[in-house]
Amino acid sequence: MQALIQTLHEEVTRRRETIIGFLREICAIPSMDSQIGPVGERVAAEMRALGFDEVRFDVMGNIIGRVGHGPKVIVYDSHIDTVGVGDPTAWRWDPFVGKVEDGVLYARGACDEKGSTPGMIYGIALGRDLSLFSPDEYTMYYFGNMEEWCDGIAPNSFVEVDPKVRPDFVVIGEPTRMLVYRGHKGRLELKITAKGKSAHAASNHLGDNAIYKLLPVIEAISKLEPQLGDHEFLGHGKITVSDMQVKTPSINAVPDEATIFIDRRMTFGETKEHVKAQIEILIPPHQRDSVVLEELFYDEPSYTGFVFPVDKYFPAWAIEEEHPLVAAGKAAREAIGLPAAPAGKWNFSTNGIYWAGKAGIPSIGFGPGDEVTAHTTEDSVSLDDVVAATEFYALLPALLRR
Repeated sequence: MQALIQTLHEEVTRRRETIIGFLREICAIPSMDSQIGPVGERVAAEMRALGFDEVRFDVMGNIIGRVGHGPKVIVYDSHIDTVGVGDPTAWRWDPFVGKVEDGVLYARGACDEKGSTPGMIYGIALGRDLSLFSPDEYTMYYFGNMEEWCDGIAPNSFVEVDPKVRPDFVVIGEPTRMLVYRGHKGRLELKITAKGKSAHAASNHLGDNAIYKLLPVIEAISKLEPQLGDHEFLGHGKITVSDMQVKTPSINAVPDEATIFIDRRMTFGETKEHVKAQIEILIPPHQRDSVVLEELFYDEPSYTGFVFPVDKYFPAWAIEEEHPLVAAGKAAREAIGLPAAPAGKWNFSTNGIYWAGKAGIPSIGFGPGDEVTAHTTEDSVSLDDVVAATEFYALLPALLRR
């Protein structure tokens, strides 16, 4: 094994500039608003060049690459869509051309989450070429998907629609600072809609302002967090009023409808029913006929036109520190020269809400980058870590087998 690890290191080092060049190319291809077709084509070309057994887009428009045909199935999950760039003048460099400074690539998607894609693809290919796994024993998938669109919807389709494969293990490439992560909080998305009565602003006493009806609810939500659940590993629940929409005949009128949107981060021990009840009680009793709490539902078509309806409830999840997948991940880190460290967790949400949270499939996270730069103008990743992650992804199946 030590000889194989050394050979793997040498092969990855030899391909360093190719791996980095590939990352820069996919960061240069915009993939905002779930429009991953062009970047998926570039990723597909790389997998074909590396001799993957199967490369294709699924019905939703995610890109799938497969190596092997064995009974044990591992999926490497990396979303290749990104958030937008926001105000272009806020960037000190072109967010797609990016820049490299002190060994760090700054570009949209470098951290979240294109940074793991080259390592996963080259890791699978090198694992095969160096016989770190047998294609007769393992089926290895690279799954380049849409996650910013809606957490978990792409893996939900992977298992239930196309290719209808339920993996044994999943590795999520969201940024983990090169640590193994084993869980994160869940999320429930809600909205509260207030109905009022419109009137001219000059005669506002004839109206019923829908915005005003929501003010006491917003105030109560802002003070709710200390009452939320807590867990020794996943941490404390969170709640945020994240958006507001108003319907009004004009800016000179009393609005007759207002809606607030709520992002509720759920820790272990918090159920969907409990969360809804916590918020519902904040609505004044005399307004409950005109102020209504509802769960959000997602049914927007992907860029291919495919629709996969799903409610926007995403369960918290964590697997045990002693789980064989976590143990193999930690062993792989140490084998590539990283110091021993306990498994951690994300503060944000990932596709793990489906893989582990809904489907119960053992999952870990491992990827270059630090989530604190995600969705910011400092979106960035260490190029040394991008290259080193390739060794981790190549080695993991061998250590999982032992």
